Amino acid sequence: MRIERIPVEAPTRGPTGDTACYVVGETGGLLVDPAAHDARIDGELDRVDHVAVTHHHPDHVGAVADVAEAAGATVWCRRGRADAFAAATGVDPERTFAEGTEIPTGEGAVVVRDTPGHAPEHVAFETPEALLTGDLAVAEGSVVVGWPEGDMRAYLSSLRRVRGLAPDRLLPGHGPVIDDPAATCERLIRHRLDREARVRDAVRDGARDVADILEAAYEKDLIGVRDLAAVTVRAHLEKLAVEGRVRWKGDRAVPA
Repeated sequence: MRIERIPVEAPTRGPTGDTACYVVGETGGLLVDPAAHDARIDGELDRVDHVAVTHHHPDHVGAVADVAEAAGATVWCRRGRADAFAAATGVDPERTFAEGTEIPTGEGAVVVRDTPGHAPEHVAFETPEALLTGDLAVAEGSVVVGWPEGDMRAYLSSLRRVRGLAPDRLLPGHGPVIDDPAATCERLIRHRLDREARVRDAVRDGARDVADILEAAYEKDLIGVRDLAAVTVRAHLEKLAVEGRVRWKGDRAVPA
């Protein structure tokens, strides 16, 4: 199945400054994550019959309405998320998908896989050759899983699920193609669990609010990303609280 990868400049805080959109299928294809206008995307629209996104963040949906209109394509969204999708994209979806839904292309179906965590509606799109993973995984660094939308428990489950699917490659929304999916998923899981341990240790050692926990749990320079780190700490605290490993009331953490 042909997959065309088109990185486009988009307002994003991703490390590369762009978002990769993908056209799947030679004819009757699926366009995934049209983040912004780009002549290369316009040049592919004659083979696009469907438009969908991995999730609703602005750096993945910026051109959905315009490319769907230009291509005369069917617009899809996650079942139960139509209102949020319309608010994010400016277009009402015509069809919805859920886990296991098959979106047809001229070369076979693309299968939807639920991968929540980075965002509650986050999905991946499975082809025989690769898994289009949006913001689930990156080849280098880590993914922001930020409260209130981010769910750390769901995110870790999604990484484990993708590892179990054993795709040949991951095609992410930011950064290079991932040729070692299992190792990358393991690295990201380990990174999150290591950070969680630092957060829990900080609480054990007396840090009580997000600002203090942040200082204790991060050793690297947080200039420019402190806000992202703070909402990630909050997501870790929410997970630990659900699991009964800290007591967290939204503003103060204490050991369980």
